[in-house]
Amino acid sequence: MSAVSLEQKVSKELGGLLRYWREVRGVSQLDLSLDAGISQRQISFIESGRSVPGRQTLLNLAQSLDVPLRERNILLLSAGYAPMYSEAGWSAQEMSLVMSAVRRQLQQHEPFPALLMDRYWNVLMTNRAAPDFFNCFVDMAARKGPRNMLHLIFDPHGMRPHMTHWETVARSLIQRVHREAVGHVVDMQTQQLLDALLAYPGVQPEWKSQGIAGSANSMPMVPMGFSKDSTVLNYFSMITTVGTPLTVAAQELRIECMFPADDETEARHFALFDAIRE
Repeated sequence: MSAVSLEQKVSKELGGLLRYWREVRGVSQLDLSLDAGISQRQISFIESGRSVPGRQTLLNLAQSLDVPLRERNILLLSAGYAPMYSEAGWSAQEMSLVMSAVRRQLQQHEPFPALLMDRYWNVLMTNRAAPDFFNCFVDMAARKGPRNMLHLIFDPHGMRPHMTHWETVARSLIQRVHREAVGHVVDMQTQQLLDALLAYPGVQPEWKSQGIAGSANSMPMVPMGFSKDSTVLNYFSMITTVGTPLTVAAQELRIECMFPADDETEARHFALFDAIRE
């Protein structure tokens, strides 16, 4: 293959990717040029495959389009540049500082459940309270790994039978998958996860676009209610992500911490864990 034809192939691949991300973000070439400080003419040339931008110019465009780090590496490769962002896993040495902070946060959330998950809701790490809590309802040891929080909640043999207002919670979770997808873009694996959730009995396809309604009260969030010994324990969750990540793994980690949604639940939770740990 000649050098000219190789350059044309690279330009075509890059142009298609850049146009894809611009369309995903819903911005025009003019809007992108103003935000990235690059002429509209140059953007047009890149998208049409007539030119390949410099590395920094490409990074500026990716920054303006809020392209996730993993996909920025793909953009760089398509332009003939080496990837910039490490794709080492969460257990890599370079992630040790972040993981140490995560372990501390999980431990400090005791006795309430806290979990570390990847971008596809697979559980990577928990505090002691998380398995203790879920084992009150389901034999977690009998469930095959990797453990996925969404499957645990949607599975009729998982937490689903023990949850009040399950449909409201499930609908809100499906919408969260869309909203919290890295870069707000549903990739192939996220779509496969959504398809698997929608395949569970009682799950409606329109839940992806419907507003969330039917909450048990007027709280500013959707509480997750769990029925235990004829009483209901109500919780809500808060998400923590790594600020200004510079590696793919750091950007894709999320910590989910459960909190009691009312004073009665908090008192019952303390009593439950006192009994568990006696």
